[in-house]
Amino acid sequence: MKINKSGVWGEIFAARYLRDNGYKIITGNFRSRMGEIDLVAQKGKYMCFVEVKTRGEDSLYEAKEAVDFAKQERLISTSKLFMKAYPNDKQPRFDVCEVYLDAEYKPLKINYIENAFTETT
Repeated sequence: MKINKSGVWGEIFAARYLRDNGYKIITGNFRSRMGEIDLVAQKGKYMCFVEVKTRGEDSLYEAKEAVDFAKQERLISTSKLFMKAYPNDKQPRFDVCEVYLDAEYKPLKINYIENAFTETT
C-alpha cells in the first residue's frame, strides 16, 4: 500500500495550525463504517470536524473543491457516530483546511475555512 506523503504532511501541518490558533486536538483519523474524519478538534463551544485537503503549489484547483456533496454527507454521518460515541455539549461544526505544499513537503499556504458546510436536513 502506497502512503500519500503529501496527505500525511498536510494533516500534520493542519493539526499544528489548529493548536497554534487555540484549538484542542481531540483525535486524528477517526474512522467508522461511514467514513473517516481527518481531525476532530475543540474550540470554545464547537466540536470541529476538519477535512484536510492537501495540494501541491501547481494545483489547478483549490483543495476545497474536493469536498463535494457526497464527501460532506459522509463527514456528517461520521460526525454523528463520533458524537454518539463521545457525548458532549459542544456544537458540531464542519471545517475544511486547505494545505498547499512545495515539492519538499514544506507548507506554502494554509487556508482554514470555518463552517465550510452545514448539515442540510
